[in-house]
Amino acid sequence: MPTAVIFDVDGTLIDSVPQHARAWQDAFRDFGHDIPFEDLRRQIGKGGDLLMPVFLSEAEIAEKGDALEEHRSGILKERYLPTIEGLPQVRALVERLLADGKQLALASSAKGDELKTYKKIADIDDLIGIETSSDDAEESKPNPDIFQAALKRLDGVTAQNAVVVGDTPYDAEAAGKAGIRTIGLLTGGWTAEELMQAGCIATYKDPAELLARYDTSPLVGART
Repeated sequence: MPTAVIFDVDGTLIDSVPQHARAWQDAFRDFGHDIPFEDLRRQIGKGGDLLMPVFLSEAEIAEKGDALEEHRSGILKERYLPTIEGLPQVRALVERLLADGKQLALASSAKGDELKTYKKIADIDDLIGIETSSDDAEESKPNPDIFQAALKRLDGVTAQNAVVVGDTPYDAEAAGKAGIRTIGLLTGGWTAEELMQAGCIATYKDPAELLARYDTSPLVGART
């Protein structure tokens, strides 16, 4: 039975994947690159350090990568942040886990200031105090740095008695490299098959279904 649960945030606790993809699309376009929305959506879940190399050369990143990412952040906040909402039953799921005595942490590829806003949108800012963001990791997902940092902040928790809840193959890959099992949610736009192939041990439609099936889920030690 896991004693700790580490949550991804974007696409897992808040419905934000399309907004992130559009913000990147707008930013790339402003810098002269017209990239299809779906190509960008399938990269959401990575940090900008690993997303940009999919579409830009090393020389382009060296020349304008920092400016492009800063521009993307501004677009997200100004154009798309007001449209982001929490996913169903997130607070109730977190409260159930806390009632069971589990330690909880957030591990997001977002920047620290963005993560604070996302916690409020998810209505959990008063429930989870342990968190790691891109500011705490040398490399973002699918590298394991963020999950390893979260483990270090949990009291007496090892990879073997923790479980990650995420919405992308990058979460499963990163957690797997850290030795942690992953529950996948379909809220990021990936299929159950894609998430299982990446290493998830179970998948659910959204946080509400995970809560509804809580007693038979890996959150209490069972596989579905």
